[in-house]
Amino acid sequence: MHFNEMFDADSMPREPYKSYHDWYGRQDPSRLVAKSRDAEAIFRRTGITFAVYGQDDSSERLIPFDIVPRILSGREWRRLTQGIEQRVTAINAFLDDIYHKQEILRAGRIPRELIEKNAAFLPQMIGVRPPGGVYTHIIGVDIVRTGPDEFFVLEDNARTPSGVSYMLENRETMMQMFPELFHKIRVQPVNNYPKLLRQSLAAVAPRHCDGRPRIAVLTPGIYNSAFYEHAYLADQMGVELVESSDLRVIDGRVSMRTTKGYEAIDVLYRRVDDDYLDPLSFRPDSALGVPGIMDVFRAGNIAIANAPGTGIADDKAIYSYMPEIVEFYTGRKPLLENVPTWRCSEPDSLNYVLDNLEHLVVKEVHGSGGYGMLVGPTATKRERAEFGKKLRKNASNYIAQPTLALSTVPILVKKGIAPRHVDLRPFVLVSDRIQIIPGGLTRVALKQGSLVVNSSQGGGTKDTWVLED
Repeated sequence: MHFNEMFDADSMPREPYKSYHDWYGRQDPSRLVAKSRDAEAIFRRTGITFAVYGQDDSSERLIPFDIVPRILSGREWRRLTQGIEQRVTAINAFLDDIYHKQEILRAGRIPRELIEKNAAFLPQMIGVRPPGGVYTHIIGVDIVRTGPDEFFVLEDNARTPSGVSYMLENRETMMQMFPELFHKIRVQPVNNYPKLLRQSLAAVAPRHCDGRPRIAVLTPGIYNSAFYEHAYLADQMGVELVESSDLRVIDGRVSMRTTKGYEAIDVLYRRVDDDYLDPLSFRPDSALGVPGIMDVFRAGNIAIANAPGTGIADDKAIYSYMPEIVEFYTGRKPLLENVPTWRCSEPDSLNYVLDNLEHLVVKEVHGSGGYGMLVGPTATKRERAEFGKKLRKNASNYIAQPTLALSTVPILVKKGIAPRHVDLRPFVLVSDRIQIIPGGLTRVALKQGSLVVNSSQGGGTKDTWVLED
């Protein structure tokens, strides 16, 4: 049985949805269908698209958008944010520790080889402390729900989390199409995110900055799947969008080409992966990074958000140790629980996973976007057998989790509304304080019965409302 976020067991609207349900009951269904088409036109006109890699038709696609909002009460949101803040605090403390004293390893709470043999761990970061002591400036924490007060963290996105532009465009589109709803229902705003992001980035600028720090967004370029978001955020923050060809190291600073010559940058919000960030420190064939930027970073002359090496914190094998990590650095049990996880690198766990593939979801430890995973209950016997061969060949590359009874929220279909499974990605800003944007990106599985919400796998998005008390 799946928890329905809109209706209770008696098919009555739950408290957060009552006002919306009253409004919906007075609407002409044909008007809502027309509004749904209008939303699609807005997204197409705005250019809100994404690329799907590895497919023959990998051209830009429109992000499917559903016009029925996902609604959370203020009480539900407060419970979530307390757990998220605790988790984010622990993640930053963990990163500082493993690149310095490694106390958690010496205490035996995490196996040393899990860190030292992990591709996401960067030896180049050992002994390096970023400006302000912040490693993960922007974090996306993926949350799933199974009951009225049952929330679980599905994964942490501590490298370069994406999707915030869709959160902002979803809200802007809803306010444009249904202004009467926002007069009727008190929804906490999200449109100040670009302002908060800029303030948060400025707060971690190197100490030598006096006055207004110069901030830029580094993009791999127009062919990146999230390029729309890079350009959108740079525009909304009022900062420059740059590629590697616009940057060079001059006199120990990273400088940006302008009409007045090269000018130094203080904070770089990079959307380029670690491997490509500096060809002198990582991949020498990278044309996406800036030669020598790591030397500038190590000298404390630029803040890079997120800092290199943060990927170790969202590795899915490390995720399985997050309860221990949270308790080790905060002294308290996690307020938000993990989804139970089997580490396939452990022989007993591997045997269990192989014997129960039809009931489990198996993921690559470095995977994202729904790629490289097996959803056992919906896979064929042949698909499970083929995946089992991959597991045996490279067990340490995978973790497995139970198939949760994810909550459902309504989407608009031809006959009205119908329940579909969702997750939630709240966005967190970390600088001299932690700020959690009220809402986040709700991703929805548009196919009936599907548990895969990623847009690259046929999912869509919807606006997320957090109600004022």
